Amino acid sequence: MRARHSHNHAKSSQLQHYAAQNRAAPTESEARLWSALSGGKLGVAFRRQVVLGGSIVDFLAPRARLVVEVDGSYHAQRVAADARRDSKLGRLGYRVLRIPAALVMGNSQAAVQRVRAAL
Repeated sequence: MRARHSHNHAKSSQLQHYAAQNRAAPTESEARLWSALSGGKLGVAFRRQVVLGGSIVDFLAPRARLVVEVDGSYHAQRVAADARRDSKLGRLGYRVLRIPAALVMGNSQAAVQRVRAAL
């Protein structure tokens, strides 16, 4: 049991480190959406690059139990993995909203409206 606990702690520490790196160097689409979500602009507090359920989520509104993921082109190859992750987050009581990075970049107001509607 102790070995498993130390493995989970090591993984959690590693994820925390990666999350901090992601916060320091967001993608352009994440930075653009964060500017619309930060500071309670939609009436709820969001956090970014949060370790949740053994993975890192782009944005989390804890009180609304809403995860927002900005999906770049690489997610086209990760459909099954993303579905498993979304299912796991759902079992933990979170709803997951996936927004294409292209929408954030091309029509950020529409992307923000999707988030607002999910709240």
